[in-house]
Amino acid sequence: MSAFDGLATGLATALAFHNLLFALAGCLCGTLIGVLPGVGPLATMAMLLPLTSYFPAESALIMLAGVYYGAQYGGSTTAILVNLPGESSSAITCIDGHQMARAGRAGVALTVAALASFFAGCVATLVIAGFADGLSQLAVSFKPADYFSLIFFGLIGATALSAGSMTTSVAATLIGILLGCVGTDLYTGIQRFTLGIRPLAAGIDFVCLAIGVFGLAEIIANLTRGAMDQTLLSRHVSGQWPTAEDWRRAWPAALRGTAIGSALGVLPGGGASLGSFAAYAVERRITRDPSRFGHGAVEGVAAPEAANNAAAQTSFIPMLTLGIPANAVMAVMIGALMIHGIVPGPDILVKRPDVAWGLIASMLVGNLMLLVINLPLIGLWVSLLRVPYRVMFPAIVLFCSIGAFSSGYSAFEVGLTALLAVVGFMLIWFGCSPASLALGFILGPMLEEQFRRAMILSRGDLGTFFTHPVSAVLLAASALVSASVLLPTLGRARREAFADETR
Repeated sequence: MSAFDGLATGLATALAFHNLLFALAGCLCGTLIGVLPGVGPLATMAMLLPLTSYFPAESALIMLAGVYYGAQYGGSTTAILVNLPGESSSAITCIDGHQMARAGRAGVALTVAALASFFAGCVATLVIAGFADGLSQLAVSFKPADYFSLIFFGLIGATALSAGSMTTSVAATLIGILLGCVGTDLYTGIQRFTLGIRPLAAGIDFVCLAIGVFGLAEIIANLTRGAMDQTLLSRHVSGQWPTAEDWRRAWPAALRGTAIGSALGVLPGGGASLGSFAAYAVERRITRDPSRFGHGAVEGVAAPEAANNAAAQTSFIPMLTLGIPANAVMAVMIGALMIHGIVPGPDILVKRPDVAWGLIASMLVGNLMLLVINLPLIGLWVSLLRVPYRVMFPAIVLFCSIGAFSSGYSAFEVGLTALLAVVGFMLIWFGCSPASLALGFILGPMLEEQFRRAMILSRGDLGTFFTHPVSAVLLAASALVSASVLLPTLGRARREAFADETR
């Protein structure tokens, strides 16, 4: 199926009335949690995951995707008005966006952020449509050894590009892999790491892990950091339309940010945060007057906001075409597919085009919705910033508990979620990335399955991973990524890029 035919099929699905409502609900929810500090898309998607089992597969994915890229829009509001990023990917927007607000140009900054995000989101959707079919056809020809090396490369890349030190990232990934091994071995029927607890024979439910590690753990971490209530710079935002000079400076920056974000979003471990930091760094390097940055440069808003939205959407490419999550959010999306009995991978574009192409096409619809939502309703989002966190977190805990219970309809799931919340909080406390744990949990069993298949087909010959050209190239790329992170210059750049996430 060509990209044009796929988009036509997808639009027929995305423009169905009930799917438009799901897209609107996801975009509104995403913008809301992006605006409210301390509530991220991962925690929200984890809480919504049990609910999606009652929806059609395409509707569930459309809603969850709307939450993710909608949060990139909403995060810029707090970054500009309060100097507090609602999302980590909007952290870099604080530098110039808040300075514009202090100079009485908050409306201009918010408008530039919304329009740059809209443009980048539309371009990224077309990039997904262009690459999806070709990559899926390539993936169909993969052998088990090739898939093993691809998943291994994904784990290495995600670990190298995750927040925190390499040591803690590797530790979190290994813990995730071990948790993924809990349950009954599909090949032998032997129970592994269940400690004699019967409910664990089916393995750890991803819903419990997602809610515990990303939902409850984040709440505990926020409460230990102290009060999160901020004073608004202004209760009224006016003068929203940029000047001709603003447009002249902003549109090339938005183009460059879109290109950078689209490229980095596809990488394992890449995503909105990496794209926004990289785009800002590029703008500072190529400008004729770097001293403007940090004092209200409009390019410092346009470039990172375009990059984070483009990266958020192109990170769907490896998930849809290869079945490999590029980041923790995509791991949640794979969890949603599995709840509906859909195996993620290249076959999804052929066997369930309504789901895959419907999701892709819904991004065009969702980005238009977000533009309409964000510009006229800026006053509403400003008002929501006055809600104290102490009022929000009890409701979040309640929804998390309900979601955990509904995953298995027993108190065991609630207790397991609470235990995993403690694990997630300890990871945050020691500077580890919970995202690495989630990726290890999802990719670990897939890595083991493909390794065992390759060993069966090669009759135990490890050389099969080096004799297959695709596998050999991917293993070489994994070694190159591992070695490059150890270089002092790249290691320093990595720490600076994720400094905000590790605080």
